[in-house]
Amino acid sequence: MSRILITTIGSLGDLHPKIATAIELRQRGHNIIFATHKGYQTKIEALGFEFHEMRPDGTNDPLIIARMTDPKTGSEYVVRDWLLPNLRATYIDLMDAAKDVDFMIAGEIVYPARLVAEKLGIPWASSALSPFSMFSAYDPPVIALLLFPFIARLRILGVPFNRGVIRLLKAITRSWAEPIRQLREELELPQRISNPLIDDKFSPYLVLAMFSSVLAKPQPDWVENTVLTGFTFYDGEQSELTLELQQFLKAGEPPLVFTLGSANVLNPGIFYPESIQAATQLNRRAVLLMGGNKLPDHLPKNIFATNYAPYSKIFPYACAIIHQGGIGTTAQALRAGCPTLIMPYTYDQPDNAERVKQLGTSRTIKREQYTASRVAKELNELISNPRYLAKATEVKQVIQAEDGVGVACDAIEQQLKNT
Repeated sequence: MSRILITTIGSLGDLHPKIATAIELRQRGHNIIFATHKGYQTKIEALGFEFHEMRPDGTNDPLIIARMTDPKTGSEYVVRDWLLPNLRATYIDLMDAAKDVDFMIAGEIVYPARLVAEKLGIPWASSALSPFSMFSAYDPPVIALLLFPFIARLRILGVPFNRGVIRLLKAITRSWAEPIRQLREELELPQRISNPLIDDKFSPYLVLAMFSSVLAKPQPDWVENTVLTGFTFYDGEQSELTLELQQFLKAGEPPLVFTLGSANVLNPGIFYPESIQAATQLNRRAVLLMGGNKLPDHLPKNIFATNYAPYSKIFPYACAIIHQGGIGTTAQALRAGCPTLIMPYTYDQPDNAERVKQLGTSRTIKREQYTASRVAKELNELISNPRYLAKATEVKQVIQAEDGVGVACDAIEQQLKNT
């Protein structure tokens, strides 16, 4: 069968959908290779996949994470100060991993992926994990809320106006991409007039929109070769809840579950102290998923703190989930049929929060407004109003009927047949 390279940059929210796809492709007889951050090597090799290190390395530095997740400047910092200074290193590593492969699947910020595919003459698929990535004028992302608050209110003017905003974003970011144009020239690849950061991230062969139809439907300005797959779930399904956590969950009413995903948890700010106070004010049981942060001492008996629990196992126990709005966490919460309160940081998170709010399953709170009293008020409305749970249950049924992994792998295999 085929030898397929999967490459991604980012958090576990970026990696896990690729792992889900890789497992299914392997079951169908394909040989799968990963190229990604060195920090994921143990996880990838434990699953039996071939691993190639690809720079840049991930980071656990809270100060860098804080700069990466700044609502206004985080995107520019990640692109101009982290990704593009490592562009040549990423290209070299990816070229080494891509030798003798038949197909490549790339995350959207692996900017050298197109260059490698063109240089080696191999077909490839790009992936988009959230509707935000599609930049549709018919279904525009809420990035304007962050960059152009005065413009955001004018989105109601429709498609022509939204196209103008997207053109403005492309114009602003075009200069950021000069290192990509320079590398193309050095590689003697034909220059392109499109924006390397936005337009060129889409493969001319196949674009996998790896999110559920409940968040977005295909739009007229999506790339023609896009396949909407549905979510592809993986969070270490072999993992189980600890006995201590299982006992806590079974000892009383469904708890609130507070989490910041795998990246924003490195820059939690006041999230956990205020969450503890909010749960106490509501007299509600709660579980805190705190990543590598120090677990608090002397918690009330009705609050349980742990570094990690697989979302697929713990979310179904929750009465409400409070999180950062990352697409992986959002997807798991929707699959669990649980109402959510989202405190978005940046990137796709404000857009994800707005979409689930429009679904009727969620409420949103700004980071600067995340205080115990405000959180308690929002959660009281979320839990006491039965329409949130009813809508979440309805959406859960749609998502559970989707087969994101199967649809994605079918599309990949069809491309393999066509090339």
